[in-house]
Amino acid sequence: MSDRRLARWASTSARVIAGSAVAAAVVVGTVAGIAAPWPTLVAEPVRVQVTPAPADTVLACDGPVLALGRSAESAGALSVAAAPDIVAGPDTAGAETSALSGATTDGSGDATVFRAVPRDRTATAYAAAGSATAASADLIGFSASACRPPLAESWLVAGASTTGANDLVVLGNPGDVAATVQLSVYGAQGVTSPPSGAGIVVPAGGQRVIPLAGLALGEESPVVRVVATGAPVRASLQASLTRVLLPGGSDQAAPLAQASTSLVLPGVAVVTTSGGDAGTLLRLLSPGADSSATVTVTAAGSSIPAEDPRTLTLPAGTPTSLDLSNLAPGTYTVAIDATQPIVGGAWSTTGFGEGADFAWYAPAPSFSTPGLVAVAPGAGAAVVIASGAADGPAQVTFTPQTGGDPVTVTVPAGGSVSASVDAGVYELVPDRPVHAAVSYAAPGALAGYPLWPADAAAGALTVLP
Repeated sequence: MSDRRLARWASTSARVIAGSAVAAAVVVGTVAGIAAPWPTLVAEPVRVQVTPAPADTVLACDGPVLALGRSAESAGALSVAAAPDIVAGPDTAGAETSALSGATTDGSGDATVFRAVPRDRTATAYAAAGSATAASADLIGFSASACRPPLAESWLVAGASTTGANDLVVLGNPGDVAATVQLSVYGAQGVTSPPSGAGIVVPAGGQRVIPLAGLALGEESPVVRVVATGAPVRASLQASLTRVLLPGGSDQAAPLAQASTSLVLPGVAVVTTSGGDAGTLLRLLSPGADSSATVTVTAAGSSIPAEDPRTLTLPAGTPTSLDLSNLAPGTYTVAIDATQPIVGGAWSTTGFGEGADFAWYAPAPSFSTPGLVAVAPGAGAAVVIASGAADGPAQVTFTPQTGGDPVTVTVPAGGSVSASVDAGVYELVPDRPVHAAVSYAAPGALAGYPLWPADAAAGALTVLP
């Protein structure tokens, strides 16, 4: 090999060896870099706490007691059987009133709406309730109900569409836009969506009244689910009964806001049973379509020992009734615990002859903070307060808003207390969560409605842009 070729070979070999060394160094450095901890950059998200402006306090009342088809010429026409007597307050709230129209053509069936605007970014506390006594040849009975906020979903556990019943589903829209309502009925054959309950348009500031028999005829224990879109609605069920041409009472039944695994019904009056007829009934429904619910029912009075709990199984989607007529006469709190969310209500009557009346009782939600409640006029009015066994004894104070001394009662754990009250608006202040209702019991007059706490004040929200 010549000296020139030897020099070229040596130079090329040196470059190859150097390149290999550099490549190896790069590989080693890359692997080491991957294995070594990399620097991190953490950016904390921007968090802004804002407090929503409180909305108006809106309470829609049930309105007058309505009668359907009083004349042969207008079998489908509604007329007023009894006008309500409403209490509301406090006067310092400056609430404005308006009407829900459309129940009757002459405006006599309009229902009252109260609207109180917030003050200093705080919701204005307000309460209202009404009562009415019907006394005519075809419709009698005492009714009482609280004026409540509208809901997007309601459950009406009351009424019947059998012979003698003349029940009405009443929908009111106190909002500024129209609401579209879907009514589903749970009965002996399960849940149905009747054509007459689909796409019901309730105009802003209006009412719609739908006969229960037009939704499901011949149902002895129906449950109606009310779902509103566009705007929430105030739903109630007006029930009336005729027994062999004798009117047997009437009532305006309150709704439930949602199904729950725990229901408490304070103030259920057990009055009488006669001739083997059930004088007090508990209606329960497990609305789930796939599984049944096991429920435990306990009834306890303020001065009556609690009965032994009863356990039963509710089939999915079918209402079930439980006879409570074996209870001694008195006022009870009925507590129901279930393995699945359920809805329920109780019915009781003063008797089965001439001049009898009946009432529907709805579950009361937990009342854990001070709030205003209204007691409508009526004989035998009492506020019934129940405390859960797990919650311990409770101290509850009532303060009348028109002057007068406050009254404090002690509610034993797992028990209830009944306190007679006059009509008016009160502040209810519990020291721990309780359930409360207003109950009326007098000769030929029976009614009751649960007390709902006001919406909690709007808390601060964390906004992440």
